[in-house]
Amino acid sequence: MNGPMPGQVNLVVGDLSASLAFYRLLGWHAEPTGPHVEFAFPNGMSIELDEVESVRLWNSGSPPAQPGSGVISIGLGSRAEVDALWQEIVDAGYESRQVPFDAFWGARYAIVADPDGHQIGLMSPSDDAHRQWPPRPAPVS
Repeated sequence: MNGPMPGQVNLVVGDLSASLAFYRLLGWHAEPTGPHVEFAFPNGMSIELDEVESVRLWNSGSPPAQPGSGVISIGLGSRAEVDALWQEIVDAGYESRQVPFDAFWGARYAIVADPDGHQIGLMSPSDDAHRQWPPRPAPVS
């Protein structure tokens, strides 16, 4: 792929401690520096959490913090891992936005929400044996 490549995603959060507890369930660990934390990944990508006061330091035009409609999907190693991590997150009291299901593109997929409503997709590798066409609507929780 040519052209600009994504390097980081910044999410505005209401309570950094609550958000850290959620992301630690994903296996992401980092120590905050004030109202900011950065999860750096080996591929050079980072996801950074900033409380509103921190965002104002680098984005004077930032709108008020509100839940986003985007989804950050993370890859898991197997279909069973999707189900297990989804269950662990839901059991810890976090919201499920999409129960695990076999998505039309062949992956096992689920969506959970962090404390600020940011959606995190949990996705297994695609498997041709699970592809479906035409797509069926995702199951309701």
